[in-house]
Amino acid sequence: MGHPTVYPTGATIYNPQKAWSGYTLFQVGGLGALLIDMSGKEVQLWKGLHGFPNKLLPGGNVLGSTGERKAEYGYQDMTDLVQVDWDGNIVWKFNRHELIQDPDQPPQWMARQHHDYQREGSPVGYYSPEATPLVDRGNTLLLTHADVANTDISDKVLVDDRIIEVTWDGEIVWEWNVNEHFDEFGFDEAAKNIIYRDPNIVRTGKGDWMHINSMSTLGQNKHYDGGDERFHPDNIIWDSRESNILAIISKETGKIVWKLGPLYNTSDALKKLGWIIGQHHVHMIPRGLPGEGNILLFDNGGWAGYGLPNPNSPTGRQNAKRDYSRVLELDPISLEIVWQYTPKEAGFVEPLDSSRFYSPFISGAQRLENGNTLITEGSNGRIFEVTEKHEIVWEYINPYIEVEQEQGTVYNGRLNMVYRAYRYPYDWVPQVDKPAETGIEKIIPKHFRVPGAADIGAAKVTEVAGVGGYESKDNFCVVTFEAV
Repeated sequence: MGHPTVYPTGATIYNPQKAWSGYTLFQVGGLGALLIDMSGKEVQLWKGLHGFPNKLLPGGNVLGSTGERKAEYGYQDMTDLVQVDWDGNIVWKFNRHELIQDPDQPPQWMARQHHDYQREGSPVGYYSPEATPLVDRGNTLLLTHADVANTDISDKVLVDDRIIEVTWDGEIVWEWNVNEHFDEFGFDEAAKNIIYRDPNIVRTGKGDWMHINSMSTLGQNKHYDGGDERFHPDNIIWDSRESNILAIISKETGKIVWKLGPLYNTSDALKKLGWIIGQHHVHMIPRGLPGEGNILLFDNGGWAGYGLPNPNSPTGRQNAKRDYSRVLELDPISLEIVWQYTPKEAGFVEPLDSSRFYSPFISGAQRLENGNTLITEGSNGRIFEVTEKHEIVWEYINPYIEVEQEQGTVYNGRLNMVYRAYRYPYDWVPQVDKPAETGIEKIIPKHFRVPGAADIGAAKVTEVAGVGGYESKDNFCVVTFEAV
């Protein structure tokens, strides 16, 4: 669908009575980690701090990376994972995962972290009143890359996903490699065939065959309390964007103990759930929040999966496709949808308008303490908060679009995309005073005008017999833009 060339950015809606107010942290590509308040005011920018994603710690510390490996040598590899204080000083760093020797580059230790990590104390990396991440100690789980050869999967070199656990002192004490569990994933022969021939070859010439994009521990939960060993608090849940798989692995054995996908037509429960495609940010809602123990994810749609060729996929790679997104909260036992946000809940006419809620890549969802859900519709740079009844009570559009400096820097590569945003309580940032919570009324689009625009209400109306007319309004909103 088309996209307007001019539209409002920053905070566009805010209902202080219904929103769970606090600070929101997200990464502005090419610029740094940005913290904003509910009015959209920029509270702090950690310039140059990459984020895949960025996460806030109590006391105003932030996790991120100081750099990214050159794209021609490594696919989405961050050089390190660091913790910086409010003033940008590095107080913790890990990079000694792999010693890299890229062409024309000196040898360099790299973390090769990508897409996710978790600090001990918080299973999911966002606020819960019953789980607080450690700031000055503790282990950290990192989702990383490793180049491997496994001819049972493909004759191509694979960019494999590896999860490692490191101590505060940087010692690797546990690891798990996805390629070693190929036979547990349930790929049919058609899927195995195309994976062998084309395991999602990326710009480095290697196969990013699974592309795991989220990873977290389960934490304390009602299912384990009830005796279900699959949901041990130390077990790890992750999702694979390319294969449409969601899985939980045993921390003790490494085996898969719970899984959805890659097929969604093999049982009545799965057929009712519908195909999950290209998903991001799957996690178990942590204890202390409404919906605790359920699984929350952003089901992107887009294109993903391996299997038989079809008109959308001549080879069978990325053979599932859907042009709208869903946010799903699932019961992991029954697979019933407990809560969702889809084009229908957004108020769009299905299927004609379904693509108006659509982010085919990146994105995420966070459950808030009052039961609201913070949604990152990432490809559009839109972050918004909805109530349980789907009312939008806060909305923000990333304004950093094609912002060029005199040196020629273009932020975000001509996109205002946001990988994943998080909301945190005010008291996690003691360096600044709690801001005033001033509401922002929703603007009715047909009454929105820029200065000098013609007024639709000024047109002469001629009624035609037997044809329904329209109501013309003279009131409209003129917005004056000021430099900031």
